[in-house]
Amino acid sequence: MPELGTALVTGAGRGLGLAISAGLLDAGFSVALASLEDSAPAGAADLLERHPDRCEYHPFDVSDIASHEALLAAVEERFGAITCLVNNAGVTSLVRGDMLDLTPESFDRSVNVNLRGTFFLSQAVAKRMVTAAGNGAYQTIITISSVNASMIGENRADYCITKSALSMLNKLFATRLGEHGIGVFEIRPGIIETEMTAPVFAKYDPYIRSGGVPMQRWGQPEDIAKSIRTVATGGLPFATGIHLDIGGGIHLHRLKG
Repeated sequence: MPELGTALVTGAGRGLGLAISAGLLDAGFSVALASLEDSAPAGAADLLERHPDRCEYHPFDVSDIASHEALLAAVEERFGAITCLVNNAGVTSLVRGDMLDLTPESFDRSVNVNLRGTFFLSQAVAKRMVTAAGNGAYQTIITISSVNASMIGENRADYCITKSALSMLNKLFATRLGEHGIGVFEIRPGIIETEMTAPVFAKYDPYIRSGGVPMQRWGQPEDIAKSIRTVATGGLPFATGIHLDIGGGIHLHRLKG
C-alpha cells in the first residue's frame, strides 16, 4: 500500500461526506472535515472525539473562493501536505420543477457551489500536489458527481448541468496531472439514502424496489465511502480520468418487453 497522508473532504458534516471521512480515517489518513456548519454536527463531532490526533473540523463554504487558501494553510499546518482531496460539497436545486421555471438564483447557486467552487479548490490543491509529486505519497483528487452527470433529471436542470460539467473537470485535471502521477477520479452515486433524498423517499422507493435500480435497494453512504477508499489508497494505480458508477446499476440502458 502506498504511503498515506492527509485527506480533505468537503461537505463532510453529514451524509456522504461524513461516511467518506470515516472510511478514510479507518484507512489510515488524517482527515480534515470541511462543512458549512459553524461547529461540527453530531456525527462529525463523534469522529473528532474518536480520532482527536488525526481529525479536525473546519467551517467552510466552497463557493467562497477567497477562503480556500486559508483552509488549505490551516490543514497543512496541522497535518502536513494534502494527499487526497475529496470534492463532495454540493447542492441540489432550490425547488424541483419544470426547467422552464428554473430561476437564476437556483442556477447560480448550483454553479457556484457544485462547479465554480469545486474547480478552484481543486486548482489550489493541484498546484500543491504538483510541487510535492515524487515524495513517495500517492496523491488523488476525487470528485463526487452524480448519476445525473449522464441521466436526465428534468425537475432539477441546474443540478444536472453542473454534475455533467464535473465529468469534464475530472478529465481535464487527469490530463494535466497525469505526468505527475496524481490520480484523478469521478464517483457517480446513484440514489443514496441520505438527508438530501429524504424528501423524495416515497417517490423513489417503489421505483427502486420494482427494478428501476437493478440491485433493487437504496445505496448507502458507506457504498460511496468504500469506492473512495479504494482509489484514495492506490487500489487503481494505473487509472486516472475515469468515473465509477456506484448506483446498483441504475445507469445501465435497458429495453424491456
